[in-house]
Formats: sequence, C-alpha cells, structure tokens
Amino acid sequence: MIISNVDVGPGIKELEKSLDSSFLSDSTFVGRASGRSMEDVGIFDGDILIIERAATIKHGDVIVAVLNGLFVCKIADLKNNQLLSANPDHPPIKITEHDEYNVEGVVGQSIRMHRTSNLLG
Repeated sequence: MIISNVDVGPGIKELEKSLDSSFLSDSTFVGRASGRSMEDVGIFDGDILIIERAATIKHGDVIVAVLNGLFVCKIADLKNNQLLSANPDHPPIKITEHDEYNVEGVVGQSIRMHRTSNLLG
C-alpha cells in the first residue's frame, strides 16, 4: 500500500510567501514531507521540500512524483525503473505500465521545521 508522503495545497502556497525568494524560481514549488520513509537521507516528517521542476532527473536523485494519484518523495532508481525509500522499513516500488506516474521535480533542498508554521494549518 502506498500512501502520500508529500503534502501540497493551500497551506503550502501561503508558506511560499514567507520563504526567502533566493530559494524559489519560476519553476520551483514547495511541499511538506510526511512520514518517515526518507529519514536516512535527512528528510524528516514536517520538513519543507524545495522542488525544482526544471532540473534534469539523474539516477539517485530525490524526487517528488505523483504515483497513482498520490504525491510521493522517493529516490529515483532509473536503472531498475523503481522508486526507493531511504528507510529499510519501506520496500522499493517498481513502476509498471499499469501505474499512473509523473515526476513533478527534483528535491534540491529541504528545510527542517523545528516549530510548526501557522501557515500550514
């Protein structure tokens, strides 16, 4: 079972207004990590992800994708056509021809949230 581990939406859009503009460009969007599947690469539950749509995806990049209607943050395994978690408790996800799959962008930066923002609800 796959559950979304990236939140996007109105609260995140409001947060973009409070971030330093040097983090953002016209092809950048912001998401919030949810869950523990990416902890071993330093992305923790509640962290803010700066996602670059224009970046070329390379093997091993941390990406945000829509998989079967859910936003996920995973490691791109381009050689084996699968998505990897950075936590051994979460098995790889093999992408098949039956999946609806679209890469939204490459995670270039993450911001640790030590205090929850009012803008996130």
